[in-house]
Amino acid sequence: MQKIACRFAWDESGATAIEYGLIAALIALAIITGAGAVGNSLNGIFTTVGTTVNSSGS
Repeated sequence: MQKIACRFAWDESGATAIEYGLIAALIALAIITGAGAVGNSLNGIFTTVGTTVNSSGS
């Protein structure tokens, strides 16, 4: 029983999995934030182009 408890105490595979999960979550958050910023920027550009095209046609 003592060997099992000792092996369990020294097993770090669960901690490694949690660390990889946290890294993946941070990368996903960075991608979502960046995609949102790019989307807002593109929306502004297309709004400007659309306004310019509509005003030049009249």
